[in-house]
Amino acid sequence: MTTTTHPSEVAIQILGLTKSYGDTAVLDGLDLTVPTGTVYALLGPNGAGKTTTVNICSTLLSADHGEVRIGGHDVREDPDRVRTVIGVTGQFSAVDELLTGRENLLLMADLQHLRRAQGRDVVEDLLARFDLVEAADRRVATYSGGMKRRLDLAMTLVGSPRVIFLDEPTTGLDPRSRRELWAVVREQVAAGVTVLLTTQYLEEADQLADRVGVLDGGRLVAEGTPAELKRQVPGAALEVQYVDGRADRVPYDGSVAALRGMLADLDDDAVADLTVLTPDLDDVFLALTGHRGRATIGTAARAESDIDEKAGAR
Repeated sequence: MTTTTHPSEVAIQILGLTKSYGDTAVLDGLDLTVPTGTVYALLGPNGAGKTTTVNICSTLLSADHGEVRIGGHDVREDPDRVRTVIGVTGQFSAVDELLTGRENLLLMADLQHLRRAQGRDVVEDLLARFDLVEAADRRVATYSGGMKRRLDLAMTLVGSPRVIFLDEPTTGLDPRSRRELWAVVREQVAAGVTVLLTTQYLEEADQLADRVGVLDGGRLVAEGTPAELKRQVPGAALEVQYVDGRADRVPYDGSVAALRGMLADLDDDAVADLTVLTPDLDDVFLALTGHRGRATIGTAARAESDIDEKAGAR
């Protein structure tokens, strides 16, 4: 699906992006547009190219071919300007566990060249927003996994980035910690920040994303809102619960006309409940890629992992 967007409203523009590792193509002509102030979720199995895309967009890795513009700046021609407008939270925590939470944030404030007083104010605000005040002066090595991820995201926000890349930010977190991070993402988007989220949690994309792209084999195999993608997969049904305990499931195409027709055929006194069942993003993912979100690591996944390790060492 193609969306026409005015250039001034585009936060992330990717055109014909390719990246290979040896004989393995990790990205194979990726095109992607993310409007300002939205969440775009990039779904894909291990090795699909999600992390490679983030690393290229955040100037950590060079593409073989293609064009990437972030906030109007070309990542190849003007990487320094790109870095001034972005924040990145990777799959693995980037905090220094020998420092305290407050020291980590103050260090980031120094790296962002904030004035000393301004940096202290920003740090105190982030500690409060991420519920880390009581743990602020403890070494991060004593933090739980959820606390480390909250601190990691807080560090990303020190410089008030306008575009944030979140590469599987909730991997390994418990449901409560995951929802806490979702709330932070929603808060940022409400303030006009653009978020590119990579995830294998389909519920996460459903909860957060304005648009979803399904990446497989280095290409987008589908794109749309969560609702649009669900409509691409057959399997919707109307489940009828009867007062005598029986239940029927009737195929349903999602149209109002079909629903009215089915309701007209039902005996109101005999029916206890009606439920419309629709495919979820997991069904979409399986139908489009032939596998579930957490695929086993294969050749492409190993290639992408090798590329990511090289990027992280730079």
